[in-house]
Formats: sequence, structure tokens, C-alpha cells
Amino acid sequence: MNVAQQLSWSQMFRGETITLTCEVQGGEGVQWEYQWRTPQSQTLRTNKKDWTFTASISGEYSCKSRPRYGLYASTKWSKSVKLSVSDKPKAHLIIATQKPSWSQMFRGETITLTCEVQGGEGVQWEYEWRTPQSQTFKTNNKDWTITASISGEYSCKSRSRYDSYSSTNWSEAVRLHAELKITKSPVGDRVTLKCSVKPSSSGWSFFWFREEQSSKLLTKQDAVFLSNGQIRVSQEGVYRCRGGRGEPVYLSDFSDPITIEPEPEPEPVLRVSPRWLSPGSSVTLSCQVEHESAGWSFYWYKAVPDLSHKSGSYSYELLPASSNGTADNSYIIHGQTHTAGYVCRAGRGEPHVYTLYSQPHFVWSGDLHPSASLSVSPDRVQHFTSDSVSLTCEGNSAEWRVSSFLLPDLLSFCSDWGTMNGSTCHVQKIQSSNAVFWCESGSAFSNAVNITGHNDDLILLSPVHPVTEGHSVTLGCKWRTENLLSKVFFYQNDTLIQSESRVEMIIPAVSKSHEGFYKCQSSGKESPQSWLAVKCQ
Repeated sequence: MNVAQQLSWSQMFRGETITLTCEVQGGEGVQWEYQWRTPQSQTLRTNKKDWTFTASISGEYSCKSRPRYGLYASTKWSKSVKLSVSDKPKAHLIIATQKPSWSQMFRGETITLTCEVQGGEGVQWEYEWRTPQSQTFKTNNKDWTITASISGEYSCKSRSRYDSYSSTNWSEAVRLHAELKITKSPVGDRVTLKCSVKPSSSGWSFFWFREEQSSKLLTKQDAVFLSNGQIRVSQEGVYRCRGGRGEPVYLSDFSDPITIEPEPEPEPVLRVSPRWLSPGSSVTLSCQVEHESAGWSFYWYKAVPDLSHKSGSYSYELLPASSNGTADNSYIIHGQTHTAGYVCRAGRGEPHVYTLYSQPHFVWSGDLHPSASLSVSPDRVQHFTSDSVSLTCEGNSAEWRVSSFLLPDLLSFCSDWGTMNGSTCHVQKIQSSNAVFWCESGSAFSNAVNITGHNDDLILLSPVHPVTEGHSVTLGCKWRTENLLSKVFFYQNDTLIQSESRVEMIIPAVSKSHEGFYKCQSSGKESPQSWLAVKCQ
């Protein structure tokens, strides 16, 4: 005696129909009546060996039988069948594309919608889809690939292929729409523009245009390209952007235009003197604002690197005796020994109205310090413009960025012109003819180094760091295309100091008198000159 299921499913969903069959082994030819026992220990009788009912609770079902005629004894209770009944499964609609993380689609893109039934494993489903126009249609595949054409809500539900009464509810709707937009934020006399997809999605590259050249992409000559779809511009005009992603590239529509106009609020100009620190010298800050006689008070700040913004930014800390402002537009700092950045702004009136902050300006120290130092490879001031250079930060910090002041007065960061890998910035080509580089962490500035790039045929080989008195130093000369040189002449401050056949000049014990500008000549060619700094023992 046993109970057999008409369907092989042992996992049932509440509301599904199931048929149990009570089979009497060896009872052929006898007319039987059947008794059924349910999970609630209730019993019921039927004249048919099949019992069809709607699944509602989990539990064990068993049966027994006895002949309808005669006094024969009934069979024993059969071995029970255990049914597990769970709540109706839920359909869940997701988007699958070339990149599954894209949640926003654009007209013309190909997308795949997937109807997943949570808790419906092992069941063969057919699927019903509902479009933004409220049209419905069915498929046997849980994936539906379409070309995005209109915005609206899509949803799905599923039904067991073998039970027309069992279906899920409609899934939560997925809404497909997109908007490309520009936001802007002022950075002194420059403006940072950001192109983004709203709501945000990944995989996009962004292309920028200015109105008078709407068919021509902006290049590095027109703007500073930052990360995360941002650029920094200083020229007035109407800007637009568009996004692209995928292969081949799918281009979005243009964003709405945004107009960059002159900033009505004045921006002060900060000057720092001297730019390079020398022992015992004081640093003088001067803050210049238009209409200086108009009752301005001046506020002075130290720039503190903020590494949470990879494109480069600073927070500002008021300098001593500056909380209430100063009537004088100059401020003197005594005892400064390390590289440091400063900012000023002005305010007037009641209530107080402030100008913008000035651009950060720096005083640089060439001395190496254990807490923060910058090394250069290859270790020399002059490089050919085709040379690659590595700038490495060391010290008491787990995170660094490499900063540069490209003359005249353009602050930028490794992300603008190189690749930051750990604590090292790799520069493929030295573009600027003259630049200062240093390392920044959240609490420290390193020494600064001056590096120059040249298109000349000949460069001077001299160290980037100051040389300590009493130590030796070697100067050399290098051709762009040749390693061996004929007779080389070395000059200090335009005075010939060595005219031997050697290609190097060695100073065995450097003194303060050796400080100055050096250059070399060979075969009628002359290198640019570089400053050799000498520091006290």
C-alpha cells in the first residue's frame, strides 16, 4: 500500500493543485473505497483512488483502503508522503546588458530584461511581460531582449507551464529613463564642470564641447581634464557634454548647455616671497584685492591637503592672529622651515561679506626631511622632453599625491599629467620647460624639486637636491642621441671653470662658493643652465 503523487514535485506552492493516488498492491479486481489522513490528523473517505486538492499546509499524507463489498479487513495505513508547501514565489525583474551594472538605458541601446522567480527553483515557468503601453505578451524564456525606445515601466510575472492556476504576482516595475546633465562649481577664476548621468550609472566616458566649436572636441589645450567626468576651464562661453560607452561606442544626446560667465565676486591674488626657503629667512604674504582702499580686512590661512578628492583640493586653517582679520594686506611668517601652502581672502561690511579664497601659493624647501621626502629617477634637474621620470614619495604617511606648480602659477596634480601608482607618480614625457614638484599627504608637505624639460640637443646633468657642504658632487653633459662626447666645457655663472677633455666635472668638497648657475658646452652646442644649491653641514 503506498501513496503516489500525480506530479513529481515534493515542493509545492500554496494554492497549487495536486493529485495523490492510493495504490493497493495485489488488490487487482477488487472494488475498493479509500480513506485519507491529512497533516491535521483529519480523515476523509472517497470511492476513487485519486484525491485532488489545493495545497495549503506542509505535512504528511497517507491512505488506506477496504473492499466495498464483503467483510474483508481494511489495509494498513500506507507509508506517508511529505509535502512541503511554501508561499507563492515572487517574480523579480532585473536588467542585464553588456555591462550588468548599467541601470539606466538610452534610446537605441539594446537591453535584456530578466524575470527571476525567487523561490521557484526546479519549476518550469512561462513568463508574461507588461510594457509601458500596458501591452502584455508571453514567452517561455526568462530573458527578453529589446531595443530601448520609450521611457516607462516594465514588469513581469510567471506561471507554471503545467498548472494554469499557479502564477506569481506582477514584479515590481523597472523604470527606464535617463538624463545627462552638467553641474558646475567655482575654483577661483577657473570653473570645474562635471558631466554625469542622472540617476548615475557606470561605464561612461565624457566628451566636451564649447558653443563656437560644437563639432570639435575640447582638448588639453582648452581645459584641464580631471577624473570622474570633470574638467576645469577658465574661458567664458557655453559648454555642453555628451557621454559614450560600449563597443562600438554608443553616444548619448548632448546635455543641456551651461554658460560660464565672469564671477561677480572679486578674487584676491596672493603673493609669497621668497618662493624658495633659505635658512633664517622670513616669509611674507601679500594679498591684493581690487579697490584696496575700500575697507577690506584680510584673512590668512594655511592650506592643508585634502586627499579625499583625487583631483586635488585643500582645506584651510586660519593662521595665528588672523581670526579677526588684519587691516594690513601683508602678513609675515617667521621660522618656516618646510614646504607650505597659503591662501588669503578679504572681507568687509556688516554683516561681513567675503571675497573668494585666493588660489593656493607655496613657499618651497629643497631640504629632505624624514617625515616627508620626494626623490626623482633619474636623479637630475634637466631632462629631454621625451624622457620618462618617476617621482616617489616617502615618509610617515600611507597615502600621497604628487603636486606641481607649472610656471607661471598653474597648480596641478599627478592625475592631470601622469599616473599615480601607490606612492610613485610616473610621467611618460616631461612637457613643461620649468616646473616645481613636491609630495603631499594629509598632514605634511615634502621637499620640493625643480625639474626642467628641454628640446635642446644637450643637457646638463646635475642633482635635483641641494648638496651639503663638504660633500662631493659630479656634473655631467648628455647628448640627446649620443652617449660619448668630445671635449666638454663647464661654466659657473657664465665663467669657464673647466675645459679639459673629461666629460664630467667633479667637485670633491663643495662649499658655499660653489653655489650658482651651471651649464656645459660640447661640439658647438650649449646646454641650458641649472642652479646648484649648497646647504650648510
